[in-house]
Amino acid sequence: MNKVFPLAVIAFAILAFATLMLVILPAAQIRTIDPPPGLEPYTAAEKRGRAHYVDLGCYYCHSQQPRSPSQAPDLQRGWGRATTPADYVYDDPHVLGTMRTGPDLMNVGKRMPSQGWHLTHLYQPRAIERSSIMPAYPFLFEVVDAPAEDDVVVPVPAEYAPENGGVIIATQAALDLTDYLLSLDRSYPPANTELRDLGFERGGDEG
Repeated sequence: MNKVFPLAVIAFAILAFATLMLVILPAAQIRTIDPPPGLEPYTAAEKRGRAHYVDLGCYYCHSQQPRSPSQAPDLQRGWGRATTPADYVYDDPHVLGTMRTGPDLMNVGKRMPSQGWHLTHLYQPRAIERSSIMPAYPFLFEVVDAPAEDDVVVPVPAEYAPENGGVIIATQAALDLTDYLLSLDRSYPPANTELRDLGFERGGDEG
């Protein structure tokens, strides 16, 4: 019994120290960072799309953290320059990701600036890349006999068209998620002067 209290104190001290160093201090540092020129706050639609991105668990397979050439060939892959803390000023929660089953998406809005491409890819990834293992999200779309004037029709190859006819249109959720993906562009010069000195001003060939 006499040993329990000292062990509890030590455990609490370790937990408090870890919380201070890994949570409180980094959060305080980030709050003092100004948004870099070229980075705009998310619009209402992009915020809704970001919430869908989180809800669908996209960050389980995609990162949003291109690394420096000393760590990985992300620049050569066309994923963009190494990111800095200022690139995430408007991100809450952060979705850096923990693995890369798919490509990094931090600059996918620059690589793939087409709304139609993203909508088709969300509806059926195999319609874009046959070897893709990304899940399809058909529940983000509707099939109608005839689209209304303001409906956004999703272009798909004949083999993925609705079996009983009709056309595929994007729901607001699909449009919002696409708006968020299109907003992912951190190709402006980094706020970190050390990165600029190393020649990471641009995001590389974003295709």
